[in-house]
Amino acid sequence: MTPDIILILVVLTNLRLLGASRIGASVRTVAVQGILLGLLALLAHHGESSSSVWLVAVGGAVLKGVVFPWLLFRALRSAEVEREVEPFVGPIASLLAGVAALGVSLWLAQRLPLPEGAHSSVLVAVALFSILVGLFLIVARKKAISQVLGFLVMENGIYTFGVGLVRESPLLVELGVMLDVFVAVFVMGIALFHISREFDHIDTHELTTLKD
Repeated sequence: MTPDIILILVVLTNLRLLGASRIGASVRTVAVQGILLGLLALLAHHGESSSSVWLVAVGGAVLKGVVFPWLLFRALRSAEVEREVEPFVGPIASLLAGVAALGVSLWLAQRLPLPEGAHSSVLVAVALFSILVGLFLIVARKKAISQVLGFLVMENGIYTFGVGLVRESPLLVELGVMLDVFVAVFVMGIALFHISREFDHIDTHELTTLKD
């Protein structure tokens, strides 16, 4: 398997997230994406056997593919929610927006100078696409847990940049980003648990009624 194949699969997982309505399936898709990015880190640095490369790859795959999904499934069980019933933007419109975002990402990537040692001509495009998809999920979904998934996808885009382009200190960059995400997911899981105990839903737009 080559890095380009991994990147294509990452694009497909992003499109799957945009078209999914069941939150459990979305969590599993994000888990698969995390494992794919762990493989990307190994394939992108296959000629290097340093411990930092293996730590970034294995650590990223474990956190993104196992730990974060486990925390999110616990939050799902606590909140007793299965699907995004009425998102701000529906699945079909989200897919169309995703295709447009992919086109914009490819266009921008062609106009950005690639640093020496970049492993794939489409890596920048996929990283930008993941960031845009994550931002879209944060804005276009009502359920708090769906927005957490958007945050994770956005971080996956940053991770893609890091494992493919940062050659001097990838370990420092990725561990710093993953630590921030871990704290965010942990805090959001606690918030979801307490919200679900007090209210009948976890739609974030309903929280505005608290100020009335």
